[in-house]
Amino acid sequence: MLPPPEELKRALEELLPGVSLTLEGAVLFVEPKDLAAVCRCLKQQERFGLDYLANLTAVDYPPDPASGGAGRIDVVYHLYSMAQKHGPVALKVKLPRQQPVVASVTPIWRGAEFQEREAYDLFGVTFEGHPDLRRILMWDGFIGHPMRKDYVPEDQDAPLERPS
Repeated sequence: MLPPPEELKRALEELLPGVSLTLEGAVLFVEPKDLAAVCRCLKQQERFGLDYLANLTAVDYPPDPASGGAGRIDVVYHLYSMAQKHGPVALKVKLPRQQPVVASVTPIWRGAEFQEREAYDLFGVTFEGHPDLRRILMWDGFIGHPMRKDYVPEDQDAPLERPS
């Protein structure tokens, strides 16, 4: 059985010296530089055995003009243990909105491959070390990232302009 979030945080910080985690509710926030080490530990340590990445997605927090914040993108991971039948553990990584880059977890959980491609395509998150990072839903010439809150869709009802 998994320890409560507070104990999980303490255990990870003891197992991985120099790694600092933040707990908000039941969600562990991981620094981008520490993500791969934390994920590898959560999978490989028999105590945790989180062998299944159920979900990987992103959330866009656009800039707030009132507070002057630059905005951010969070990448969200939900982990389970199929062998020990426990979970989920929710991890989040806060990334700058202008250049959201984080390590790929595909080498740890092969199931992350398409989910990282989806977050890349729809939110613009780059996953360093991904074996085949390219668009998965939008065509190659598509401009923008349609799940970002500042994305403006083209007018589907506008008449097509034909060259004369």
